[in-house]
Amino acid sequence: MTVPLEKLLEFIVARNATDLHLTVPSVPVLRIDGELIPLPEIPPLTPEEIEKIFERITTEDQRSVFKERRELDFTYSMSGISRFRVSALRQRGSISLAIRPVPFKIPSIDELELPQICKSLVTKPRGLILVTGAAGTGKSTTLAAMINHLNEIVKRNIVTVEDPIEFLFPNKQCLIRQRDLGDDTHSFSKALIHNLRHDPDVLVIGEMRDLDTMSTAITAAETGHLVIATLHTVDAAQTIDRVVDVFPPEQQRQVRYQLSQVLLAVLSQRLLHRARGGRIAAFEIMLNNPVVSRLIREEKIFDLQANIEVSLKEGMQTMDQALADLIKRKVITRDEGMLYSTMPSRLQQLLQAERGTVY
Repeated sequence: MTVPLEKLLEFIVARNATDLHLTVPSVPVLRIDGELIPLPEIPPLTPEEIEKIFERITTEDQRSVFKERRELDFTYSMSGISRFRVSALRQRGSISLAIRPVPFKIPSIDELELPQICKSLVTKPRGLILVTGAAGTGKSTTLAAMINHLNEIVKRNIVTVEDPIEFLFPNKQCLIRQRDLGDDTHSFSKALIHNLRHDPDVLVIGEMRDLDTMSTAITAAETGHLVIATLHTVDAAQTIDRVVDVFPPEQQRQVRYQLSQVLLAVLSQRLLHRARGGRIAAFEIMLNNPVVSRLIREEKIFDLQANIEVSLKEGMQTMDQALADLIKRKVITRDEGMLYSTMPSRLQQLLQAERGTVY
């Protein structure tokens, strides 16, 4: 390989890329501000070259798991540069790697320009907070910023389950234990059960993937813990449906009731391009007030969106309201907002509402 691995990883950090893709028979490709940027100055990679890179950044145990499963998620650190989250899989008989930098410094809620309500939500003594969005929208970073805020201001015992561990948290005000799926535990659901025996105040779940994990998370929130978890859903309504639908039909009525009682908020995010370069997350925010609780219990999920839209003073907002605000403040362009809008016609109405101006 013409360029050593160290230099490629330095490229990621120096060019502020979010990902590096190494795939046969392509040249290395960076993702910068959402765009794929090939590195034509580097020759196309051979299967043998990627195999050597993989062997260098993995342990013997990790290679054994990869041999069995044909896919692997793990972290790799380069001293003085960064930590990296690596996804490995097999394609067309060779290894493909996607490498994402994880900064040593944990970003704050303010630095990321997250909704200020994140600060009050994460300090709640109990309940369930769901951070949702498609893959690659920054859910893990949002979670990290919220935990970091908690770590700065109050004393809590926090136990996480992550796949893999990304941000490393020092113990400041909080005592934080981070468990890696694979190295420290075999499943989210089993880890959660044992985490509950570890005297936690806060449980953080990297992803709620199955019935057992969701059931344990809801129970933990019911029994006086704050539970923060992520889901791959695009909005609040889909999030409620996803959680309920995982359970057998005979349990769904009870789950709706439990969810209506323990849910604190659903924060659904999308990652957009800033007008002047860089990225910013836009959020739909649903808080569990008496109306939301009733709609969940009565299975009137289709009415959630309308209730969110009229509850702006309570701290809620739809995705289109969030996009309209970003456009009005010239953080993003109108075209970018329309691209990510849930209902472009409604976004257009919101943009025209202020002094009849079209942005």
